[in-house]
Order: sequence, then structure tokens, then C-alpha cells
Amino acid sequence: MFWYALRSKPNKEMAVCREVRARGMECFYPYLRVKPVNPRSRTIRPYFPGYLFVYGDMEQIGFSTFQWMPFSMGLVSFGAQPAAIPESLIHAIRQRVDQVNAAGGEQLAGLKRGEEVVISGGPFSGYEAIFDQSIQGSERVRVLLKLLAKKELPLELPAGFIQQKKSPLRPGR
Repeated sequence: MFWYALRSKPNKEMAVCREVRARGMECFYPYLRVKPVNPRSRTIRPYFPGYLFVYGDMEQIGFSTFQWMPFSMGLVSFGAQPAAIPESLIHAIRQRVDQVNAAGGEQLAGLKRGEEVVISGGPFSGYEAIFDQSIQGSERVRVLLKLLAKKELPLELPAGFIQQKKSPLRPGR
């Protein structure tokens, strides 16, 4: 019995996970909670877009089961051999996802380049900055820290250290 990475069609990770579980197999779909600016936006985001993990014995289950499963694009494989994933790696992913979700989830959904943010953690806590970009493959962001003399210093921080700046309410609104 090993863990395997299963590819899903775009935005169908949850549907594939339901299909796997309906067949009596264990599935791990790592996702992050997000706090979108738009209340109608998605409140979860896949940690690995397009991928989830299944646990089983491929000799018994059969490789083709996942190839023809609805919403699935098959197991990640090298040649004709599905790639097994160590239990320790799955455990580390679970811990990281749980850690981010326990801290309130991802705070950045809906932030656009140029929007004002407030740094809420670390040595620059309380400073205002301008959101520049999310850094792919990590939970870090780049902001432009507002300094004296209208200079902006690029700074990389953990994504959880910034919050969208609230615009002040005008009287009569």
C-alpha cells in the first residue's frame, strides 16, 4: 500500500476525491481556506492545483481505474509505472496545510498588484506597503514598503503577514 498522486481536470479536485472515496479508497485533498474580498468567491483553494493523493495497492486496484474515473486525468507515472509517494512527505504536507488553516487560512485572495496593504507581522508590523505579487510555489508575497522620501523598497514576507488596507468610511455613507 502506497500513496500516489492523481491528476484531476481543472477545478475538479473535490469531485475526483468524492469519486475515489465512493470506490472505498482513501483520498487526501490538501486545500487552504481563503478569505476572499468578494463574498461569492471560492472559500477554499487547492494546495496543489490539479492534484490530490490516493492510498492503495495498485496491484489490487488496477492502474486503469484512475485513468477512466470521471474528472480524473490518471495517476502521475514515469513510463508505465505509477510514482509512489513516501508516507513522510504526505505527513509533512498535512502538517503544513493544517498549520496554514489553523492560522486563519490564506488572506490574499482577491489582492491585485498596486493595492495598499498593512503589514501585520514580523519586524515591519504596522507599516503600510503596496502589494506587488504572490511568489509561486511558496506562501510568500512581495510588497513594496513605503519609506520616507517616497521611496519603495521591495520586500518578501510570509503571506500571513499582510492584510488588505481598509479604506476609511466617508461621512454620509
